[in-house]
Amino acid sequence: MPEEQEKEKKMSKEFEPRIVAFLCNWCSYAGADVAGTSKLEMPPTITPVKVMCSSRVDPVMVITAFLRGADGVLIAGCHPGDCHYDKGNYYARRRFTVLREIFDTLELEGERLRLSWVSASEGPRYAEVVREFSEKIKQLGPNSVKQKT
Repeated sequence: MPEEQEKEKKMSKEFEPRIVAFLCNWCSYAGADVAGTSKLEMPPTITPVKVMCSSRVDPVMVITAFLRGADGVLIAGCHPGDCHYDKGNYYARRRFTVLREIFDTLELEGERLRLSWVSASEGPRYAEVVREFSEKIKQLGPNSVKQKT
């Protein structure tokens, strides 16, 4: 048993997760840009995908990302009440809740999904979200769906 735990620890240290981040054009993508131009320390695990609004992230896009090998998916948008499309982030929050329940029902590890609110001026917050989520995915290990295919 101790050998298995040691092997898992070694694997988690070597494992670099692949995370797809769907970022709202108006807030989260701009926040990511601020984090980058401010040279804040972030792991290179994120592949950003700019969407006009977090509400435009279709569940099929998230499922496709997992089936194609993403270890985690981050959806980030404007803070509630600040959406440039009025109620878009409320729709995103509802859709995310249902999607997470579907993942849990199918035993696809719903904790591999994350929804965060990051405004355009919150570069440090974006960097913190990326670091935290990357660490969580590292602890979970590789995507189990990816291993089966």
